[in-house]
Amino acid sequence: MTNSNSSISKHYHQLTSVQRGQIQAMLDSGITSRTVIAQEVGCHKSTISREIKRGSVLQRDSSYLLYEHYYADTAQIYYEKRRKNCYQRNPLKHYAVFLRMLSRRFKAKFDATSIDEFVGEFKRTMPGYPCPSTPTVYRYIDQGLVDISNIDLPMKLKRRRNKRHHSHGGHALHKKHLGNSIEQRPKEVGDRKAPLHWEGDLVKGVRRKNQPALMTLTERTTRFEVVIKIPDYRASTCQRLLQKEIDRHPDWFKSITFDNGSEFADMTKIKGCQIYFAHPYSPWERGTNENCNGLLRQFFPKGKSMKDKSKAYVQQATDAINHKYRRILQYHTAEELFKQYISS
Repeated sequence: MTNSNSSISKHYHQLTSVQRGQIQAMLDSGITSRTVIAQEVGCHKSTISREIKRGSVLQRDSSYLLYEHYYADTAQIYYEKRRKNCYQRNPLKHYAVFLRMLSRRFKAKFDATSIDEFVGEFKRTMPGYPCPSTPTVYRYIDQGLVDISNIDLPMKLKRRRNKRHHSHGGHALHKKHLGNSIEQRPKEVGDRKAPLHWEGDLVKGVRRKNQPALMTLTERTTRFEVVIKIPDYRASTCQRLLQKEIDRHPDWFKSITFDNGSEFADMTKIKGCQIYFAHPYSPWERGTNENCNGLLRQFFPKGKSMKDKSKAYVQQATDAINHKYRRILQYHTAEELFKQYISS
């Protein structure tokens, strides 16, 4: 018995227009066996089955009954259309607008945007243009297809630190609490349902009390950031400048939760805002503020004095954070959400 596929090449080839013509001619002459047609055309019978299915068109006979008929021309047009769609796109051309804006953004001096945040921002603000996924962008960067590199992505280069076990054990229990504990804070503050409750801390350059530092305040619901440059971080200085900020914006601050550092010892004197203190050695209780402090470190590195940093520089760095399109905010910015709360 002859093997029906003995003359068929083991290598797969696309059917040609001539072969499609052969298939139609044999079907029109009454030959419907896929095996017989495959032997004549020189391919596998499963190829013939798929080809007839793709190239068949519904028709009506003289009795208006529907039937399927294979047309070689229709099959060829369908084939060419599929081949055109499966050609590999040149990513540099297909995503040209995205990549151009990406490069411009990450070469900017004042910017705290991550790749994922930029992708989300682009999809939201430029819906008519093709946008690659976040992993695809990182792959293009690693392959050198765009003119930015990993050195332009400070958040990617950060080392992963082992997460500490959250507990209040050891020496933390013996440190004096400065005032109202975070445990006394209303539940609505903890679940972020109520706006205008803040977390606060200091970002220091050189760790000496006579050196300037930044007092950072982060609104828990919107992640809006207020940054105040202070000439030193003595407790009296911190209290005086925070009171000044609260007096400037009396409707902004319902409560602020600080850590238990000695620089906040005078915060119990603050008027017009409820002050709470996290447990000693428990930075995760102010995780929102700690995250924003990490973003500020792009502009204010540890160990470098802040004496030469002007008020305008501090404001530009703050704006860079408040203008980020964040995934946790459904790719809105902290500033636009915060403005909604204070204007309502």
